[in-house]
Amino acid sequence: MPLTVVRRESEHLYSRLPRTEAGLRAVEALLALQRAETIALENARRAAHLTRSEFQALRYLLQAQRDQRPMGPKDLVIMLDLSPAAVTKVVDRLVALGDLQRTAHPRDRRAIYLTPTPAGEEKINSAYAPFHQTLVDVIDELDEETNNALHDGLLAVVEKLGASHSAEPRRSAELVAN
Repeated sequence: MPLTVVRRESEHLYSRLPRTEAGLRAVEALLALQRAETIALENARRAAHLTRSEFQALRYLLQAQRDQRPMGPKDLVIMLDLSPAAVTKVVDRLVALGDLQRTAHPRDRRAIYLTPTPAGEEKINSAYAPFHQTLVDVIDELDEETNNALHDGLLAVVEKLGASHSAEPRRSAELVAN
């Protein structure tokens, strides 16, 4: 019984129901998508034998590397909201696993950069690729009108929740230009 409650908890709507049956189905689909992403990433994290902090640190460092922004342990302290000692343990374990390397700062001998190794990059890519590819595959099957409605509806939710999507217009412009 308790596991049934846990499994179904994410389906429960903690507000009034939408006005229409179609609206309820849309909300249920969004909640199901959120749950599917959580489960997929948690399964990938477990398969990679990483803690949540290790997985998140590796993900952040990979994104920083792709953005050509050098990062060190102090950055992880802020991003992970962990103590310096806890970040040191995370970094030490990722280095021992071969997923991360420490690189000396070119001008400050006291500072180091943290860089994901190809093995670490593969762990993150393989964790996200199935979920992201499924999104792309399904979206590619939808017509333009449906995709536009989906885009507008989802961004309206994001905006109402107060999240930033400043990168979205740039990405859309890049896709249109290509």
